Amino acid sequence: MTFTKSTLSLLAATAILASTANIAHARDQIRIVGSSTVYPFSSSVAEEFGATTKYPTPVVESTGSGGGMKLFCKGNGLDTPDITNASRRMKAKEFKMCQENGVTDITEAVIGFDGIAIAQNKSNKPLELSKKHLLLAVAEEVPSKDGKSLIRNPYKKWSDIDSALPDREIIIYGPPTSSGTRDAFEDMIMKGQTKKMDVYTSLYKKDKVKYKGYKKYHKVRQDGIYVPSGENDNLIVQKLSKNPAAIGIFGYSFLIENDDKVAAAKINGVFPTPEAISNGEYPISRSLFFYVKNSHRKDVPAIDGYVEMFMKEDMIGPDGILGEIGLIALPDERREAIRGSVAKHTKLTLDDLSKK
Repeated sequence: MTFTKSTLSLLAATAILASTANIAHARDQIRIVGSSTVYPFSSSVAEEFGATTKYPTPVVESTGSGGGMKLFCKGNGLDTPDITNASRRMKAKEFKMCQENGVTDITEAVIGFDGIAIAQNKSNKPLELSKKHLLLAVAEEVPSKDGKSLIRNPYKKWSDIDSALPDREIIIYGPPTSSGTRDAFEDMIMKGQTKKMDVYTSLYKKDKVKYKGYKKYHKVRQDGIYVPSGENDNLIVQKLSKNPAAIGIFGYSFLIENDDKVAAAKINGVFPTPEAISNGEYPISRSLFFYVKNSHRKDVPAIDGYVEMFMKEDMIGPDGILGEIGLIALPDERREAIRGSVAKHTKLTLDDLSKK
């Protein structure tokens, strides 16, 4: 049989395409994106998984919870992530985005608790703040002195908010809008406070369309006092080391990792400790999650082993490896129930996301 140059070129191109197709339909290395708070825990499991199995160490990227959800929900192709980490629960609108893009089989894993630390340079005197103090420090609009109207936030010093607070400027290094920590802070501090304050909610009641944002107000000031500081919480710690006047907002694990440099403020009279976070006494506590794309399990066989390792008692239990770097264990019964649900690849539903 005689082949022309064009025939040989066609055969070569076909062979390349077939090879590429095979690569696209299977891979050994897991790809993980999402929360910077969950990143240290996920990376620790990934390193252990790479060291003790036949599979390569999973790639873990810190993209923020919101950024991770966008990548995860993009579709089912193997060029999309297999797992996304989150420092808050998946939102209904993210679930719907996944569904619209064909990502319809997702398993949710809750790995433990975390507290959002409000911290400062360790050289400062101890700081005690309330949730209301934090709201008045970060909100774009705050109540006037007589409490009858909202005004653009005038507060430049903590002592402007409360004379009992330090006479130092307000500078807050915190997470960006793509961060689950930012979402949780807005939910628990801003929305949690403003929904109980008539000066905000009365506007919503007056015109529910025009003033929709005042039902649970959470708009952060844009005048340079709140400084979004990226998805790497260690950068916030570094900024606190250089600027003793500032405070920072980040996950508890970064607090204990850097306890030689920074100290936590009391919030509503409570320090962030494992006990206070797990029992809910510390007022800025939340659960941590990861989400698995079950459509990838067949073509990325390492997923099952990684997930199983992550959920083991010697990882997420009270005396587990991840506890050493700041993860706070769930109660025994809840931990066992979640471990069983994850092992069965239980499919997440929209109704699940409405449950606490």
